[in-house]
Amino acid sequence: MRTQMQQSVADIISNEENTALMLIDIGAFAFRDILSKFPKRAKNIGIFEPGTISLAAGLSLSGIVPIVYGISPYIVQRSLEQLKLGFVYQNLCGNFITTGASYDFSALGYSHYCPEDVATLRLLPGFEVLAPGTPEQFEALFNYCWNNKRPTYYRMTDFCNSFQVKVEFGKANVIRQGKDATVVVMSEMLDIVLESCAGLDVTILYYTTMIPFDRETLAKEFVGGKLFICHPFYEGTFAADVMATLQGEIHHLDEVAVPLEVLRTYGRKCDKDLDLGLDTDSIRNCLVNLLNKETIR
Repeated sequence: MRTQMQQSVADIISNEENTALMLIDIGAFAFRDILSKFPKRAKNIGIFEPGTISLAAGLSLSGIVPIVYGISPYIVQRSLEQLKLGFVYQNLCGNFITTGASYDFSALGYSHYCPEDVATLRLLPGFEVLAPGTPEQFEALFNYCWNNKRPTYYRMTDFCNSFQVKVEFGKANVIRQGKDATVVVMSEMLDIVLESCAGLDVTILYYTTMIPFDRETLAKEFVGGKLFICHPFYEGTFAADVMATLQGEIHHLDEVAVPLEVLRTYGRKCDKDLDLGLDTDSIRNCLVNLLNKETIR
């Protein structure tokens, strides 16, 4: 996905004079040609996240569309006030691309983890949050949103889906329809959820736009009185959206997500998935348990 991102951003910087790229001390080698070719509009600012976001806001006020690239926690948490004051309060256009996802940098420790990014940014009114699951999905969403006059967050992952589906901003994809329950899956979790759902008669909805949340598709496709949510963010992130959409219709609800706790362990991402219950067997067991619950009449 990072390779696709670099190409997409390079195309925009090369072809649109009203754009600027700011790196937060990551991606300098990958963007070396762009940094050299457009020195006035492409800079590696360095480890200066809050200042970089404020600089981006100033550029946006002057009519330049900023693209900022960094690691998830350092943009979302370290620079949260600047995102709020600079972009949300002033209703400015900006693009904030991050790598690291929830814990892709699993060997670097929990200063580099950020399962809280979506829950944090949903508190900033008007902020868009995108979590593509494949390089193609990043390309489609970025090309659609980069100059849409709003602040947009793009959450990249190094662990992409192999299952290909074309996505549209603000819309969930109906992967398949069943009758026993509705499964909502997000971002890079699609492959593992499809495997977990093998042989089960369930509807599967796939989300890559986290905010704004597509309530319409969920309301239309909800079946069986049972909802199963699977995503790589902190648990409860989408509770308000789900309850507002299906209030009075849900008889049973279960969620597989990152537990709301400090993730203090290191190691491979697959090890953390297993430890947190985000592996195929754990997801299937939770889903089967949900399906076996008697529907309240």
